[in-house]
Amino acid sequence: MSSGPATSINMSILSNATSPTEILPEAAPDSLTRRIAELKPWFHNLDLNGVFTAPGHSLGDFPKFKWQKIAGLVPQDLRGASVLDIGCNAGFYSIAMKQRNAGRVLGIDLEDRCLEQARFAAETLGLDIEFRKMCLYDVDQLPFRFDYVLFLGVFYHLRYPLLALDKAVKKTRGRLIFQSMLRGSRNDFVAEPDYDFHNETIFHNTDFPATYFIENSYSGDYTNWFIPNRSGAMAMLRSAGLEINETADPETFICTPAHAQRDGKYILDMELDGTI
Repeated sequence: MSSGPATSINMSILSNATSPTEILPEAAPDSLTRRIAELKPWFHNLDLNGVFTAPGHSLGDFPKFKWQKIAGLVPQDLRGASVLDIGCNAGFYSIAMKQRNAGRVLGIDLEDRCLEQARFAAETLGLDIEFRKMCLYDVDQLPFRFDYVLFLGVFYHLRYPLLALDKAVKKTRGRLIFQSMLRGSRNDFVAEPDYDFHNETIFHNTDFPATYFIENSYSGDYTNWFIPNRSGAMAMLRSAGLEINETADPETFICTPAHAQRDGKYILDMELDGTI
């Protein structure tokens, strides 16, 4: 996840204030040691040929421990598949997909430093990945769709999360992999088709789909805006026309755009022209 205004995380909360000698082993080339230190702080702990960019990360080996939960649900050989990594940060997920032989991989972010980190990492690893400065709210302007769209660690950082999700769905040809921080109930919920106007009892059920709005800051990060419970996340994915096929863990969902269009029009376009 990026630290730009549209896909942001407050980088001041990171505990990356380690010295180059703490970041890198003695056997690392001086130029690699120096460049990693110059580009810190790193939010992604990348393994650059045995050299790690953020070994003292406050979340542990992040985001590798997240990827390990997803990895078994992604084909080992992605040969020819196209990938869009939304809010790519330093490129961990883009790199992981390219290392599985994906074809075109495009990572987008608004934070220049993150993009510089990502390009440096890809070059160091000898991987052909495009990293582009782009607002995620403009993603629907891309002239092509992707076999895999990664929407990981992004949703809760957005002031307009459903708008961004709807736009991501428009660019999904195959699978959309979604992950969000969750708070509140982790239980699933089967909603009725409709509820009576006077039925307020349902809103006292903690399993009912909900999203918490953070007015000020959460966990030291003012960019945490909307944090759903599990049933809320699932309901919003379905409302965007996605079918949830698999879950990697309680907060990660592998989806396909099975119901993204109605009468040949995307849900977002129907919302904007008043025909939904």
